[in-house]
Amino acid sequence: MKRFVVVSCEHGGNRVPSRFRPLFREHWQLLHSHQGYDKGALRLAREMSEALGGDHHYCVVSRLLVDLNRSVGHPGHFSPITAALDPAVQDDILDRYYHPYRAAVEHSIAAAIGGGRHVLHLSCHSFAREIDGRQRTAEVGLLFDPVRHTELIACRTWQQSLAQRMPALTVRLNYPYLGVDDGLITTLRGRFPDPRYAGIELEVRHDALADVAVRGALVQTLAALLHPGP
Repeated sequence: MKRFVVVSCEHGGNRVPSRFRPLFREHWQLLHSHQGYDKGALRLAREMSEALGGDHHYCVVSRLLVDLNRSVGHPGHFSPITAALDPAVQDDILDRYYHPYRAAVEHSIAAAIGGGRHVLHLSCHSFAREIDGRQRTAEVGLLFDPVRHTELIACRTWQQSLAQRMPALTVRLNYPYLGVDDGLITTLRGRFPDPRYAGIELEVRHDALADVAVRGALVQTLAALLHPGP
């Protein structure tokens, strides 16, 4: 499964541009929570990119300003903190942070496909152990579209490889979210066909992401899948 790799991280940090910091004066605790960013996801994305090559895109502006992984008009696109801003200010946020990021990711994919290559787009995220009182029952989730054969086979194979390498690690498919929910990869699937484009969202629980052995297993098993030996 030799493919050109594009690694992205839409929720890599919790920074707020200086002009918008007054809006967040009462929300600094929220900024440092999972609602502000995906803790550990950027480190994983960088490690994936270093091991796999290809192109790497990331954003460190908090999703509480604008969520790069939501379509324009989605209820979660702007947070409750920025949803009431003047539409002109919202448009400026989109022009400065949202559109350039998504355009850069799409350009990497289009250029690779235009050059005759097949692309694997890996979007790195993290999730909390508990939400609304419910415990998450897996450390790793691989999100994909079940009707896209390349994604289905890649995720099943990756899951099997991880089970062999780390049997105690629970890896579930399309968990803790559905792979067809609104997101950057879902949008890109509508623009690039299978098998030329395969998009996988990698979700890793916060505590597992802090474990260097887990991160190493994720990187090395995917590297073996993408670049199999002779």
